[in-house]
Amino acid sequence: MADLTGGRVLNSVFFGGGTPSLMAVSTVEKIMDRIGSHWRLANDLEVTLEANPTSTEASRFKGYRAAGVNRVSVGVQALNDADLKALGRLHSVDEALVAVELARSTFDRVSFDLIYARQNQSIDSWSEELKRAISFDPDHLSLYQLTIEDGTAFGDRFKRGLLRGLPDEDLGADLWDVTQALCAAADLPAYEVSNHAKLGQESRHNQIYWGSGDWVGIGPGAHGRLTLDGLRHETVGAKMPAAWLERVKTLGNGDVLFNPLTSEDSLEERLLMGLRMTSGIEMPESWISVKSNIINELHSIGLLKCETNALLVTEAGRPVLNSVIQKLLVS
Repeated sequence: MADLTGGRVLNSVFFGGGTPSLMAVSTVEKIMDRIGSHWRLANDLEVTLEANPTSTEASRFKGYRAAGVNRVSVGVQALNDADLKALGRLHSVDEALVAVELARSTFDRVSFDLIYARQNQSIDSWSEELKRAISFDPDHLSLYQLTIEDGTAFGDRFKRGLLRGLPDEDLGADLWDVTQALCAAADLPAYEVSNHAKLGQESRHNQIYWGSGDWVGIGPGAHGRLTLDGLRHETVGAKMPAAWLERVKTLGNGDVLFNPLTSEDSLEERLLMGLRMTSGIEMPESWISVKSNIINELHSIGLLKCETNALLVTEAGRPVLNSVIQKLLVS
C-alpha cells in the first residue's frame, strides 16, 4: 500500500481487532519503524492500541509507550464480575480497574469501554455502574448496547433460549437516555452513537472512517478504504493468518480483494457511517435533491436536520438511527 499512498501524511495508527495487547513490545517497535519508513508522519500522530485488562497484558504498557503508542483503549466491558463471566471475559473487575489506572499513569490518552443493556440489568444498576466509570475521570468512553447478531456465539445462545433477561425496547431506550444524560453532565458528550469524549479527546482514527476518510487495513481479515485517482477502493485481507502471511511472502501484501466501489456503494457507505457522528456528514447536492422529500419528512418529525448539504441526526433521532438510515436508503 505504501507504493500507492506513500506521499500522503499519516495521521493515525490503530492496533485493533483480536488481542493486540498480546503482541511483544518488539513487534510493535518493528511495525512502527516500518510505518515511519513508508509514510510521512503527522507531528501529532495518534497511535492507539486496544488492550485487554489482564495483568499479563497490562504489564507491557510502558514498553508500548516507548515504542510509540500514545493512546490506549482498555476493554473493561463491565464493572460486575458475574456479568464479565456471562460475557465470556477472562478478567475480573479488580484487574480491569488496575489496568485502567496503570494506563492512565503511562499514556497521555486513555479510553475504556463498557457494554450495557445486559441480562437483568436495571436502570439503577446501570446508572451506578456508569457513575463509577465516570468517577475515574476518563478522557473517552465507548458505551455499547449489547446487540444479538446471527452467526455469533451470543446469537446461537439467544436462539437456544439461553439469554434470558435481556431488556425490551422500552427499557433499552431508557438505558440509552440515562447513558446520554450522565455522560453529558460529566462533560463527556457523545460525538458518535456509542462514543463519548471530553472536548479534544475524540478518537481521530475513528473519525477518519466514520467520516469516509482513507485508511490502510493491514493484517488477516483487515478492511481498508483508499481513494485513488478520485475513485474509492475497498480492500480486504485474507481472513486466515497463515493464508495472509503466505500472500505477503509471495505477492507483497495479504489482500484478497482490491476493488473500486460504485458511486452508489460509496454514497451508501458514507451515509451509514457519517450519520453515526453528532456532527453529521456532507452529501452531494444531487443526492440531497433526489432525497429531498424523505429528508423533509424526517425533518418535520424532528429526527433529521439538513444544513446546506450536511445531514445530521437530531438528539431525538439518534436512538432510532437505524430506522432513519433505512428510510433514507430505500425511499
